[in-house]
Amino acid sequence: MDHSDAIRVFVKTLHNLEAWMDKAAEYAAARSFDVDVLVQARLAPDQFSFAQQVQAGCDQVKYAAAYLSGRPAPSHPDTEKTFAELRQRIRTCLAFVESVPAAEYAGGGERKVAPSWLRGSWLTADDYIREMAIPNFYFHATMAYAILRHNGVLLGKMDYIGSLPIREA
Repeated sequence: MDHSDAIRVFVKTLHNLEAWMDKAAEYAAARSFDVDVLVQARLAPDQFSFAQQVQAGCDQVKYAAAYLSGRPAPSHPDTEKTFAELRQRIRTCLAFVESVPAAEYAGGGERKVAPSWLRGSWLTADDYIREMAIPNFYFHATMAYAILRHNGVLLGKMDYIGSLPIREA
């Protein structure tokens, strides 16, 4: 697996997340409540809300693409308060990531990555992707899934995994 493969798997999961949101909207409509109440839902009082999980997941994807390609990451102010705004956040993230040609990731693993939270320290982009971006992205994606599931949205394992490139025998 190379860097562009990691980005492609992130992209797939963001598309899956949109499908979970579709199911949440259907669930809310069938039960006559506003789907946007789920935006602030959380699993525990000290955990991120659904909105924050989506925002953080999108951030991991855009920073991974930016750090590997050497491009600046777009800025997002984390102001989304509705499903529609969260969908736009996902689409904006996807548009940025999909604008980066795979060739720009070549050699990107050795780039120095110095996020502000490291306070002057740094990692290689390879280490950042492997040790931070991948586990952190899947943590936030899993929490977003769990919040929806906890609130009754009918999601299963295949919703999380998404489509498979199955070939005929």
